[in-house]
Amino acid sequence: MIFEPFRPFLPCAFQVKFATATWEKRGAARLRREVFCEEQGLFAGDDRDAIDEVATPIVAVSMLGVVPDDVVGTVRIHEEAPGTWWGSRLAVAQDYRKVGALGPALIRLAVSSAHARGCTRFLAHVQSQNGLLFRRLHWAVVEEKELHGRPHLMMEADLRFYPPIGDAETGFQAHARGTPARPPLPREAA
Repeated sequence: MIFEPFRPFLPCAFQVKFATATWEKRGAARLRREVFCEEQGLFAGDDRDAIDEVATPIVAVSMLGVVPDDVVGTVRIHEEAPGTWWGSRLAVAQDYRKVGALGPALIRLAVSSAHARGCTRFLAHVQSQNGLLFRRLHWAVVEEKELHGRPHLMMEADLRFYPPIGDAETGFQAHARGTPARPPLPREAA
């Protein structure tokens, strides 16, 4: 008999929230090292900087039923000056990039939670290859520049498309593209 290789199981539900538990913060740091140091080679050893001392980490946690499993996405936000917020270090685990919902969900919580905290301007330095994703999410290019030896776009979010989210510690659920938010009702119950 010939068997097709099994694809690894990937959860399809994710909780996107502020990293409040120690394991979530460690998972975010691990994921950033994997993406920015090992995979992209932007930093040697670790990508931590002074912003981490004041930034709020946000995570996408994969869910196995109702049980949190692993940090598979992260971003951080901080207020640079009154009303001016920045997002940075957006990373999604390599196996989860095709899910399609994680990057936009992390961006949504980043901007909307800052908006709830008095943000009047939200900015980010975005690697140029990710510019289209941000444009689709109602961001505009402010300036083109080079950072860490790579082309980046300084972009600004249109806050009209990001209503304030006050409960970012709990956040919201995101689902893999093509996955219903809740299972359909049985025929007889419909």
